[in-house]
Amino acid sequence: MLTACILALGGCDNSPSINEKNASVEDVAAKVREASGSGSFVRPGKWQSNVTIEAFDVPGMPPEAVKRMKSAVAQNRQQGFTTCLTPEDVKQPKGKFFTGNEQCRYDHFTMGDGKIDAAMRCPSGEGMTQVMTMKGTYSPEEYTMRMTMKGEGVSSPVSGMNMQMRVDSKRIGECSATTETETAPPAKSGN
Repeated sequence: MLTACILALGGCDNSPSINEKNASVEDVAAKVREASGSGSFVRPGKWQSNVTIEAFDVPGMPPEAVKRMKSAVAQNRQQGFTTCLTPEDVKQPKGKFFTGNEQCRYDHFTMGDGKIDAAMRCPSGEGMTQVMTMKGTYSPEEYTMRMTMKGEGVSSPVSGMNMQMRVDSKRIGECSATTETETAPPAKSGN
């Protein structure tokens, strides 16, 4: 879900700025379509992304569950995968392309001059809200994004959940005819 959102935003080097407040995901998608004009907003092709989980905490979780969760996070500390974006994907991004949940609303969504800053709230049931922030830099061929996700709302095992991650992605060529999304080894980076 997050990768689709970021890939949609990843290549707007010379586009006008977008600055929305209290906006639906469909409103933001419409602004992105407007900003992209008749050309493609992000370069279609095969993109390789690496997601690094930098922090994960769920207060009140039983000690055995914390141990299992930390073990799983350590084993999957950095996950790499490739995604194919078609010309159609980049010309007409839909609301779901940005979040996967059209019930979400952006507190703010600012993009321009190679930078993005956004905060979004998504209802997740039983009085819970998932709050996600995104900050990063982008160019037509690559981006780096830091994200946080926090659970807010009624007292439950996940109400204080906090996850921080970093996504590094770059365009690596043309799409193959056989695979749209596949797991790939993490790319080596100089960062």
